[in-house]
Amino acid sequence: MFWKKGKSIANDSSDTQKPVPRKISLDSLKQVLNNMDDVEIIERTTLNDQKVVLIYLRTLIDQDRLNESIIEPVIQCPHAMIYESIATPKVMKIQLLEEAQKSLLTGAVLLNDCIQEQWLVIPLPNELGRGIETSETETILYGAKDSFTEQLEPNITLIRRRLPITELKTEKYKIGSLSETTVVLMYIDGLTNPEYISIARKKISEINFDLFFDSSQVAAFMEEHHHSIFPQFQQTDRPDVCAYSLGLGKLTILVENTPFVLIAPITFFHLFQSPEDYINRWPVASFLRVIRYLSFFLSVALIPFYVALTTHHYQMIPLQILFVLAESRSKLPFTPFWEAILMLTILEIIKEASLRMPTKSSQTLGVIGGIVIGQAAVQAGFAGKVLIVLVCISTISSFLVPNYLMTKANTLIQFGFLLLSSIFGVFGIAMGAVAILAHLNGLTSLKQPYFSPVAPFYWKDWIDLFIRGPLTKMKSRPDHLHPLQKWRYKRRM
Repeated sequence: MFWKKGKSIANDSSDTQKPVPRKISLDSLKQVLNNMDDVEIIERTTLNDQKVVLIYLRTLIDQDRLNESIIEPVIQCPHAMIYESIATPKVMKIQLLEEAQKSLLTGAVLLNDCIQEQWLVIPLPNELGRGIETSETETILYGAKDSFTEQLEPNITLIRRRLPITELKTEKYKIGSLSETTVVLMYIDGLTNPEYISIARKKISEINFDLFFDSSQVAAFMEEHHHSIFPQFQQTDRPDVCAYSLGLGKLTILVENTPFVLIAPITFFHLFQSPEDYINRWPVASFLRVIRYLSFFLSVALIPFYVALTTHHYQMIPLQILFVLAESRSKLPFTPFWEAILMLTILEIIKEASLRMPTKSSQTLGVIGGIVIGQAAVQAGFAGKVLIVLVCISTISSFLVPNYLMTKANTLIQFGFLLLSSIFGVFGIAMGAVAILAHLNGLTSLKQPYFSPVAPFYWKDWIDLFIRGPLTKMKSRPDHLHPLQKWRYKRRM
Protein backbone atom coordinates (compact mmCIF):
# COMPACT_ATOMS: atom_id res chain seq x y z
CA MET A 1 0.00 0.00 0.00
CA PHE A 2 2.84 2.35 0.93
CA TRP A 3 4.67 1.47 -2.26
CA LYS A 4 1.61 2.32 -4.39
CA LYS A 5 1.09 5.57 -2.54
CA GLY A 6 4.72 6.57 -3.08
CA LYS A 7 4.50 5.69 -6.76
CA SER A 8 1.38 7.78 -7.31
CA ILE A 9 2.99 10.79 -5.65
CA ALA A 10 6.03 10.40 -7.88
CA ASN A 11 3.78 10.24 -10.98
CA ASP A 12 1.86 13.33 -9.90
CA SER A 13 5.04 15.32 -9.42
CA SER A 14 6.37 14.23 -12.81
CA ASP A 15 3.10 15.33 -14.45
CA THR A 16 3.34 18.80 -12.98
CA GLN A 17 7.00 19.28 -13.95
CA LYS A 18 7.38 21.63 -16.86
CA PRO A 19 9.83 20.53 -19.59
CA VAL A 20 12.91 22.64 -19.94
CA PRO A 21 12.67 24.76 -23.13
CA ARG A 22 15.14 23.61 -25.75
CA LYS A 23 16.53 25.68 -28.56
CA ILE A 24 15.65 24.47 -32.01
CA SER A 25 18.27 22.72 -34.09
CA LEU A 26 18.22 20.49 -37.15
CA ASP A 27 19.37 17.46 -35.16
CA SER A 28 16.81 17.93 -32.40
CA LEU A 29 14.05 18.32 -35.00
CA LYS A 30 15.09 15.15 -36.81
CA GLN A 31 15.05 13.33 -33.48
CA VAL A 32 11.53 14.55 -32.69
CA LEU A 33 10.23 13.75 -36.18
CA ASN A 34 11.71 10.27 -36.24
CA ASN A 35 9.45 7.54 -37.75
CA MET A 36 7.05 10.06 -39.28
CA ASP A 37 6.74 9.01 -42.90
CA ASP A 38 5.11 12.23 -44.11
CA VAL A 39 7.97 14.46 -42.98
CA GLU A 40 9.87 16.18 -45.79
CA ILE A 41 13.32 17.76 -45.26
CA ILE A 42 14.63 19.39 -48.44
CA GLU A 43 17.56 21.67 -49.19
CA ARG A 44 17.67 24.54 -51.68
CA THR A 45 20.26 27.15 -52.58
CA THR A 46 19.65 30.85 -52.98
CA LEU A 47 20.84 33.02 -55.88
CA ASN A 48 24.26 33.41 -54.29
CA ASP A 49 24.65 29.65 -53.56
CA GLN A 50 23.75 29.76 -49.87
CA LYS A 51 21.95 26.75 -48.41
CA VAL A 52 18.48 26.84 -46.79
CA VAL A 53 16.59 23.86 -45.35
CA LEU A 54 12.82 23.43 -45.54
CA ILE A 55 10.98 21.09 -43.16
CA TYR A 56 7.26 20.31 -43.32
CA LEU A 57 4.62 17.57 -43.07
CA ARG A 58 3.36 17.02 -46.61
CA THR A 59 -0.04 15.78 -45.36
CA LEU A 60 -0.76 19.06 -43.59
CA ILE A 61 0.46 21.75 -45.99
CA ASP A 62 -0.79 23.07 -49.30
CA GLN A 63 1.88 21.61 -51.61
CA ASP A 64 0.63 23.55 -54.63
CA ARG A 65 1.41 26.80 -52.86
CA LEU A 66 4.75 25.56 -51.52
CA ASN A 67 6.58 26.00 -54.83
CA GLU A 68 4.77 29.20 -55.75
CA SER A 69 5.03 31.00 -52.39
CA ILE A 70 8.28 29.73 -50.86
CA ILE A 71 10.64 27.64 -53.03
CA GLU A 72 10.58 29.72 -56.24
CA PRO A 73 10.99 33.11 -54.48
CA VAL A 74 13.77 31.77 -52.22
CA ILE A 75 15.96 30.28 -55.00
CA GLN A 76 15.56 33.39 -57.17
CA CYS A 77 16.66 35.96 -54.59
CA PRO A 78 19.92 36.75 -52.80
CA HIS A 79 20.40 35.15 -49.43
CA ALA A 80 20.05 38.42 -47.55
CA MET A 81 16.49 38.92 -48.88
CA ILE A 82 14.96 35.57 -47.92
CA TYR A 83 12.59 37.06 -45.36
CA GLU A 84 11.25 39.68 -47.77
CA SER A 85 10.92 37.26 -50.71
CA ILE A 86 8.47 34.82 -49.13
CA ALA A 87 5.06 35.48 -50.60
CA THR A 88 2.89 34.54 -47.62
CA PRO A 89 1.80 36.68 -44.66
CA LYS A 90 2.33 35.85 -40.97
CA VAL A 91 5.99 34.77 -41.34
CA MET A 92 7.54 34.54 -37.86
CA LYS A 93 10.94 33.87 -36.36
CA ILE A 94 11.14 31.20 -33.65
CA GLN A 95 13.84 29.86 -31.37
CA LEU A 96 12.32 27.03 -29.32
CA LEU A 97 11.85 23.40 -30.33
CA GLU A 98 8.34 23.29 -28.83
CA GLU A 99 7.24 26.18 -31.05
CA ALA A 100 8.63 24.37 -34.08
CA GLN A 101 6.70 21.17 -33.24
CA LYS A 102 3.41 23.02 -32.79
CA SER A 103 3.91 24.95 -36.01
CA LEU A 104 4.62 21.82 -38.04
CA LEU A 105 1.50 20.11 -36.69
CA THR A 106 -0.71 23.06 -37.62
CA GLY A 107 0.40 23.03 -41.27
CA ALA A 108 3.43 25.34 -41.34
CA VAL A 109 6.76 25.11 -43.17
CA LEU A 110 9.98 25.62 -41.20
CA LEU A 111 12.78 27.40 -43.05
CA ASN A 112 16.29 27.16 -41.64
CA ASP A 113 18.64 29.97 -42.68
CA CYS A 114 21.96 28.18 -42.16
CA ILE A 115 24.10 31.33 -42.50
CA GLN A 116 22.30 33.54 -40.00
CA GLU A 117 21.22 30.53 -37.91
CA GLN A 118 17.61 31.60 -37.68
CA TRP A 119 14.37 29.66 -38.11
CA LEU A 120 11.30 31.01 -39.90
CA VAL A 121 7.74 29.64 -39.56
CA ILE A 122 5.64 30.04 -42.71
CA PRO A 123 1.94 29.01 -42.27
CA LEU A 124 0.77 27.08 -45.31
CA PRO A 125 -2.09 24.87 -44.07
CA ASN A 126 -3.98 22.59 -46.39
CA GLU A 127 -7.58 23.82 -46.09
CA LEU A 128 -9.35 20.49 -46.42
CA GLY A 129 -13.09 20.38 -45.86
CA ARG A 130 -16.45 20.29 -47.54
CA GLY A 131 -18.23 23.31 -48.89
CA ILE A 132 -21.14 25.11 -47.33
CA GLU A 133 -24.23 22.95 -47.71
CA THR A 134 -27.86 22.91 -46.63
CA SER A 135 -28.59 21.98 -43.04
CA GLU A 136 -29.77 18.37 -42.75
CA THR A 137 -30.78 18.41 -39.09
CA GLU A 138 -32.81 21.66 -39.06
CA THR A 139 -34.38 21.85 -42.48
CA ILE A 140 -36.84 24.63 -43.25
CA LEU A 141 -38.87 25.46 -46.37
CA TYR A 142 -38.17 29.19 -46.39
CA GLY A 143 -35.20 31.10 -45.06
CA ALA A 144 -31.42 30.74 -45.34
CA LYS A 145 -30.10 27.40 -46.58
CA ASP A 146 -26.44 27.62 -45.55
CA SER A 147 -25.05 25.67 -42.62
CA PHE A 148 -21.82 25.41 -40.67
CA THR A 149 -18.92 23.19 -41.74
CA GLU A 150 -16.10 21.50 -39.82
CA GLN A 151 -13.78 24.51 -40.32
CA LEU A 152 -13.70 27.29 -37.76
CA GLU A 153 -12.82 30.29 -39.95
CA PRO A 154 -15.70 29.85 -42.45
CA ASN A 155 -18.09 29.32 -39.54
CA ILE A 156 -17.03 32.59 -37.92
CA THR A 157 -17.38 34.28 -41.31
CA LEU A 158 -20.97 33.03 -41.68
CA ILE A 159 -21.87 34.60 -38.33
CA ARG A 160 -19.96 37.84 -38.96
CA ARG A 161 -21.77 38.33 -42.26
CA ARG A 162 -25.03 38.41 -40.32
CA LEU A 163 -23.66 40.57 -37.50
CA PRO A 164 -21.18 43.01 -39.11
CA ILE A 165 -20.39 44.87 -35.89
CA THR A 166 -17.14 45.35 -34.01
CA GLU A 167 -18.90 44.49 -30.75
CA LEU A 168 -19.05 40.84 -31.85
CA LYS A 169 -16.08 39.43 -29.93
CA THR A 170 -14.27 36.12 -30.41
CA GLU A 171 -12.01 34.51 -27.82
CA LYS A 172 -9.93 31.46 -28.73
CA TYR A 173 -9.01 28.63 -26.35
CA LYS A 174 -7.14 25.35 -26.75
CA ILE A 175 -8.55 22.25 -25.04
CA GLY A 176 -7.60 18.57 -25.17
CA SER A 177 -4.05 17.51 -24.35
CA LEU A 178 -3.96 15.20 -27.40
CA SER A 179 -6.41 16.73 -29.86
CA GLU A 180 -5.35 20.39 -29.24
CA THR A 181 -8.87 21.44 -30.26
CA THR A 182 -9.56 25.12 -30.81
CA VAL A 183 -12.68 26.48 -29.13
CA VAL A 184 -14.04 29.95 -29.92
CA LEU A 185 -16.29 31.83 -27.50
CA MET A 186 -18.47 34.44 -29.27
CA TYR A 187 -20.63 37.16 -27.72
CA ILE A 188 -21.71 40.74 -28.31
CA ASP A 189 -19.82 43.07 -26.02
CA GLY A 190 -22.12 45.50 -24.23
CA LEU A 191 -25.17 43.31 -24.83
CA THR A 192 -24.49 39.85 -23.40
CA ASN A 193 -24.53 39.75 -19.61
CA PRO A 194 -20.86 39.69 -18.40
CA GLU A 195 -21.78 37.03 -15.83
CA TYR A 196 -22.47 34.50 -18.59
CA ILE A 197 -19.19 35.36 -20.30
CA SER A 198 -17.11 34.94 -17.14
CA ILE A 199 -18.85 31.62 -16.30
CA ALA A 200 -18.20 30.31 -19.82
CA ARG A 201 -14.55 31.45 -19.73
CA LYS A 202 -14.03 29.73 -16.39
CA LYS A 203 -15.69 26.49 -17.50
CA ILE A 204 -13.71 26.31 -20.75
CA SER A 205 -10.40 27.06 -19.04
CA GLU A 206 -11.10 24.35 -16.41
CA ILE A 207 -11.70 21.61 -19.00
CA ASN A 208 -9.10 18.90 -18.49
CA PHE A 209 -9.39 16.00 -20.92
CA ASP A 210 -7.37 14.56 -23.76
CA LEU A 211 -9.61 14.24 -26.84
CA PHE A 212 -12.39 16.45 -28.22
CA PHE A 213 -13.98 15.61 -31.57
CA ASP A 214 -17.43 17.11 -31.14
CA SER A 215 -19.13 20.06 -29.51
CA SER A 216 -21.33 17.72 -27.45
CA GLN A 217 -18.18 16.57 -25.62
CA VAL A 218 -17.39 20.19 -24.74
CA ALA A 219 -20.99 20.65 -23.56
CA ALA A 220 -20.67 17.59 -21.34
CA PHE A 221 -17.77 19.21 -19.48
CA MET A 222 -19.52 22.57 -19.20
CA GLU A 223 -22.94 21.32 -18.06
CA GLU A 224 -23.88 21.66 -14.40
CA HIS A 225 -26.16 18.57 -14.31
CA HIS A 226 -24.31 15.67 -15.89
CA HIS A 227 -26.96 13.01 -15.17
CA SER A 228 -29.96 14.86 -16.62
CA ILE A 229 -31.54 13.63 -19.85
CA PHE A 230 -32.28 17.19 -20.97
CA PRO A 231 -29.67 19.08 -23.05
CA GLN A 232 -28.45 22.20 -21.25
CA PHE A 233 -26.80 23.63 -24.38
CA GLN A 234 -28.59 24.07 -27.66
CA GLN A 235 -26.70 22.58 -30.61
CA THR A 236 -27.32 23.97 -34.06
CA ASP A 237 -25.61 23.97 -37.45
CA ARG A 238 -27.53 27.04 -38.67
CA PRO A 239 -25.71 30.41 -38.73
CA ASP A 240 -29.00 32.35 -38.66
CA VAL A 241 -30.01 30.65 -35.39
CA CYS A 242 -26.61 31.52 -33.88
CA ALA A 243 -26.81 35.14 -35.01
CA TYR A 244 -30.35 35.51 -33.66
CA SER A 245 -29.33 34.00 -30.31
CA LEU A 246 -26.33 36.35 -30.05
CA GLY A 247 -28.65 39.27 -30.75
CA LEU A 248 -30.87 38.23 -27.86
CA GLY A 249 -27.97 38.26 -25.40
CA LYS A 250 -26.78 34.65 -25.44
CA LEU A 251 -23.29 33.43 -26.24
CA THR A 252 -22.11 30.77 -28.65
CA ILE A 253 -19.22 28.30 -28.52
CA LEU A 254 -17.68 27.08 -31.77
CA VAL A 255 -15.58 23.93 -31.71
CA GLU A 256 -13.01 22.98 -34.33
CA ASN A 257 -13.81 20.00 -36.60
CA THR A 258 -17.54 19.97 -35.87
CA PRO A 259 -20.38 21.77 -37.66
CA PHE A 260 -22.50 22.02 -34.52
CA VAL A 261 -22.28 25.18 -32.43
CA LEU A 262 -23.29 25.41 -28.77
CA ILE A 263 -25.69 28.15 -27.62
CA ALA A 264 -26.22 29.11 -23.97
CA PRO A 265 -27.91 29.92 -21.71
CA ILE A 266 -31.05 28.18 -22.91
CA THR A 267 -34.36 27.19 -21.37
CA PHE A 268 -36.52 24.12 -21.82
CA PHE A 269 -38.79 26.12 -24.14
CA HIS A 270 -35.99 27.10 -26.54
CA LEU A 271 -35.83 23.47 -27.65
CA PHE A 272 -39.32 23.81 -29.15
CA GLN A 273 -38.54 26.87 -31.25
CA SER A 274 -37.79 26.61 -34.96
CA PRO A 275 -36.16 29.17 -37.30
CA GLU A 276 -39.39 29.14 -39.31
CA ASP A 277 -41.24 30.59 -36.31
CA TYR A 278 -39.83 33.99 -37.24
CA ILE A 279 -40.56 33.60 -40.97
CA ASN A 280 -44.22 32.54 -40.86
CA ARG A 281 -47.04 34.94 -40.04
CA TRP A 282 -47.38 35.15 -36.29
CA PRO A 283 -50.80 33.37 -36.03
CA VAL A 284 -49.44 30.50 -38.17
CA ALA A 285 -46.17 30.36 -36.21
CA SER A 286 -48.09 30.36 -32.91
CA PHE A 287 -50.36 27.55 -34.10
CA LEU A 288 -47.37 25.44 -35.18
CA ARG A 289 -45.60 26.04 -31.87
CA VAL A 290 -48.68 24.94 -29.90
CA ILE A 291 -48.84 21.85 -32.12
CA ARG A 292 -45.23 21.07 -31.15
CA TYR A 293 -45.99 21.22 -27.43
CA LEU A 294 -49.07 19.04 -27.98
CA SER A 295 -46.97 16.59 -29.98
CA PHE A 296 -44.41 16.42 -27.19
CA PHE A 297 -47.20 15.56 -24.74
CA LEU A 298 -48.60 12.90 -27.09
CA SER A 299 -45.16 11.37 -27.72
CA VAL A 300 -44.45 10.83 -24.02
CA ALA A 301 -47.93 10.14 -22.59
CA LEU A 302 -50.19 8.58 -25.25
CA ILE A 303 -48.98 4.95 -24.95
CA PRO A 304 -48.70 5.14 -21.10
CA PHE A 305 -52.33 6.40 -20.98
CA TYR A 306 -53.40 3.44 -23.11
CA VAL A 307 -51.67 1.03 -20.72
CA ALA A 308 -53.10 2.79 -17.64
CA LEU A 309 -56.67 2.75 -18.98
CA THR A 310 -56.63 -0.85 -20.23
CA THR A 311 -54.90 -2.15 -17.08
CA HIS A 312 -56.32 -0.15 -14.16
CA HIS A 313 -59.15 2.14 -15.33
CA TYR A 314 -61.02 0.23 -18.07
CA GLN A 315 -64.30 1.28 -16.43
CA MET A 316 -63.54 4.87 -17.56
CA ILE A 317 -63.48 3.87 -21.25
CA PRO A 318 -66.73 4.49 -23.18
CA LEU A 319 -68.58 1.24 -23.86
CA GLN A 320 -68.31 1.36 -27.67
CA ILE A 321 -64.54 1.92 -27.52
CA LEU A 322 -64.25 -0.79 -24.89
CA PHE A 323 -65.83 -3.28 -27.31
CA VAL A 324 -63.26 -2.32 -29.96
CA LEU A 325 -60.42 -2.74 -27.48
CA ALA A 326 -61.75 -6.08 -26.26
CA GLU A 327 -62.05 -7.37 -29.82
CA SER A 328 -58.54 -6.08 -30.64
CA ARG A 329 -56.94 -7.70 -27.61
CA SER A 330 -59.02 -10.90 -27.43
CA LYS A 331 -56.31 -13.14 -28.96
CA LEU A 332 -53.20 -11.44 -27.58
CA PRO A 333 -50.96 -13.42 -25.19
CA PHE A 334 -49.39 -10.31 -23.58
CA THR A 335 -50.63 -7.77 -21.07
CA PRO A 336 -50.96 -4.15 -22.37
CA PHE A 337 -47.66 -3.22 -20.69
CA TRP A 338 -45.60 -5.96 -22.36
CA GLU A 339 -47.44 -5.40 -25.62
CA ALA A 340 -46.42 -1.71 -25.54
CA ILE A 341 -42.85 -2.45 -24.42
CA LEU A 342 -42.43 -4.95 -27.26
CA MET A 343 -43.68 -2.62 -29.97
CA LEU A 344 -41.79 0.46 -28.71
CA THR A 345 -38.54 -1.52 -28.41
CA ILE A 346 -38.88 -2.87 -31.96
CA LEU A 347 -39.61 0.67 -33.16
CA GLU A 348 -36.49 2.06 -31.45
CA ILE A 349 -34.38 -0.72 -32.99
CA ILE A 350 -35.70 0.14 -36.45
CA LYS A 351 -35.12 3.89 -35.89
CA GLU A 352 -31.53 3.39 -34.75
CA ALA A 353 -30.82 0.93 -37.57
CA SER A 354 -32.18 3.32 -40.19
CA LEU A 355 -29.85 6.06 -38.90
CA ARG A 356 -26.76 3.87 -39.14
CA MET A 357 -27.45 2.37 -42.57
CA PRO A 358 -26.77 3.88 -46.00
CA THR A 359 -29.59 6.03 -47.35
CA LYS A 360 -30.89 3.56 -49.92
CA SER A 361 -30.82 0.65 -47.47
CA SER A 362 -32.55 2.70 -44.79
CA GLN A 363 -35.49 3.32 -47.13
CA THR A 364 -35.85 -0.42 -47.58
CA LEU A 365 -35.61 -0.88 -43.82
CA GLY A 366 -38.38 1.69 -43.35
CA VAL A 367 -40.70 -0.22 -45.67
CA ILE A 368 -39.91 -3.54 -43.96
CA GLY A 369 -40.35 -1.96 -40.53
CA GLY A 370 -43.72 -0.52 -41.55
CA ILE A 371 -44.93 -3.90 -42.74
CA VAL A 372 -43.64 -5.63 -39.58
CA ILE A 373 -45.21 -3.12 -37.21
CA GLY A 374 -48.33 -2.35 -39.19
CA GLN A 375 -49.40 -5.73 -40.43
CA ALA A 376 -47.30 -8.72 -39.47
CA ALA A 377 -47.35 -7.98 -35.73
CA VAL A 378 -51.15 -7.84 -35.72
CA GLN A 379 -51.57 -11.00 -37.79
CA ALA A 380 -49.05 -12.86 -35.64
CA GLY A 381 -50.92 -11.91 -32.50
CA PHE A 382 -48.14 -9.84 -30.90
CA ALA A 383 -50.01 -6.51 -30.81
CA GLY A 384 -53.50 -5.12 -31.13
CA LYS A 385 -54.67 -2.82 -33.92
CA VAL A 386 -55.45 0.00 -31.48
CA LEU A 387 -51.93 -0.04 -30.06
CA ILE A 388 -50.43 0.01 -33.58
CA VAL A 389 -52.39 3.18 -34.35
CA LEU A 390 -51.30 4.80 -31.07
CA VAL A 391 -47.64 3.84 -31.63
CA CYS A 392 -47.74 5.48 -35.08
CA ILE A 393 -49.29 8.69 -33.69
CA SER A 394 -46.79 8.78 -30.82
CA THR A 395 -43.77 8.21 -33.08
CA ILE A 396 -44.77 10.80 -35.67
CA SER A 397 -45.49 13.29 -32.87
CA SER A 398 -41.96 12.87 -31.47
CA PHE A 399 -40.45 14.10 -34.76
CA LEU A 400 -42.21 17.45 -34.49
CA VAL A 401 -39.81 18.57 -31.75
CA PRO A 402 -37.09 20.51 -33.67
CA ASN A 403 -34.23 19.50 -31.35
CA TYR A 404 -32.90 15.97 -32.00
CA LEU A 405 -31.42 15.59 -28.50
CA MET A 406 -34.81 16.46 -27.05
CA THR A 407 -36.41 13.76 -29.23
CA LYS A 408 -34.12 11.19 -27.61
CA ALA A 409 -35.07 12.47 -24.15
CA ASN A 410 -38.75 11.93 -25.11
CA THR A 411 -38.11 8.23 -25.57
CA LEU A 412 -36.70 7.77 -22.08
CA ILE A 413 -39.56 9.78 -20.52
CA GLN A 414 -42.04 7.64 -22.43
CA PHE A 415 -40.55 4.39 -21.12
CA GLY A 416 -40.51 5.83 -17.58
CA PHE A 417 -44.17 6.83 -17.79
CA LEU A 418 -44.99 3.41 -19.24
CA LEU A 419 -43.53 1.64 -16.22
CA LEU A 420 -45.32 3.95 -13.77
CA SER A 421 -48.64 3.61 -15.59
CA SER A 422 -48.48 -0.19 -15.50
CA ILE A 423 -47.99 -0.12 -11.71
CA PHE A 424 -50.03 2.89 -10.54
CA GLY A 425 -52.26 3.69 -13.50
CA VAL A 426 -53.00 7.36 -14.33
CA PHE A 427 -51.81 8.28 -10.84
CA GLY A 428 -48.36 6.96 -11.81
CA ILE A 429 -48.28 9.18 -14.92
CA ALA A 430 -49.19 12.16 -12.73
CA MET A 431 -46.38 11.28 -10.31
CA GLY A 432 -43.95 11.04 -13.22
CA ALA A 433 -45.09 14.40 -14.61
CA VAL A 434 -44.59 16.07 -11.22
CA ALA A 435 -41.11 14.55 -10.95
CA ILE A 436 -40.19 15.78 -14.45
CA LEU A 437 -41.44 19.30 -13.65
CA ALA A 438 -39.50 19.35 -10.37
CA HIS A 439 -36.38 18.17 -12.20
CA LEU A 440 -36.78 20.84 -14.89
CA ASN A 441 -37.27 23.47 -12.20
CA GLY A 442 -33.95 22.49 -10.61
CA LEU A 443 -31.91 22.50 -13.83
CA THR A 444 -29.70 25.38 -14.90
CA SER A 445 -27.87 26.40 -18.04
CA LEU A 446 -24.78 28.51 -17.34
CA LYS A 447 -26.24 28.86 -13.83
CA GLN A 448 -29.48 30.37 -15.23
CA PRO A 449 -32.87 28.73 -14.45
CA TYR A 450 -33.74 26.16 -17.11
CA PHE A 451 -37.50 26.51 -16.66
CA SER A 452 -37.73 30.30 -16.94
CA PRO A 453 -39.72 32.34 -17.89
CA VAL A 454 -42.27 30.05 -16.20
CA ALA A 455 -40.25 29.59 -13.02
CA PRO A 456 -38.96 32.16 -12.20
CA PHE A 457 -41.89 33.99 -13.71
CA TYR A 458 -41.21 36.68 -16.37
CA TRP A 459 -44.61 37.57 -17.77
CA LYS A 460 -43.30 39.83 -20.57
CA ASP A 461 -41.31 36.92 -22.05
CA TRP A 462 -44.50 34.91 -22.57
CA ILE A 463 -45.05 36.78 -25.85
CA ASP A 464 -42.44 34.41 -27.36
CA LEU A 465 -43.06 31.29 -25.28
CA PHE A 466 -46.04 29.05 -26.01
CA ILE A 467 -47.04 31.35 -28.86
CA ARG A 468 -44.94 33.61 -31.08
CA GLY A 469 -46.32 37.12 -30.84
CA PRO A 470 -46.10 39.75 -33.63
CA LEU A 471 -42.52 40.88 -34.25
CA THR A 472 -43.64 44.51 -34.02
CA LYS A 473 -44.68 43.86 -30.40
CA MET A 474 -41.42 42.08 -29.45
CA LYS A 475 -39.52 45.31 -28.84
CA SER A 476 -37.52 44.18 -25.84
CA ARG A 477 -35.11 41.33 -25.36
CA PRO A 478 -36.15 38.50 -23.00
CA ASP A 479 -35.90 39.61 -19.38
CA HIS A 480 -34.80 36.17 -18.18
CA LEU A 481 -31.54 36.56 -20.17
CA HIS A 482 -30.70 39.79 -18.31
CA PRO A 483 -29.19 41.55 -21.37
CA LEU A 484 -27.33 44.83 -20.88
CA GLN A 485 -29.40 46.41 -23.68
CA LYS A 486 -33.09 45.79 -23.09
CA TRP A 487 -34.64 47.42 -26.16
CA ARG A 488 -34.32 46.06 -29.67
CA TYR A 489 -34.86 49.43 -31.40
CA LYS A 490 -33.26 52.87 -31.29
CA ARG A 491 -35.34 55.40 -29.49
CA ARG A 492 -36.06 58.61 -31.41
CA MET A 493 -34.87 61.85 -29.84
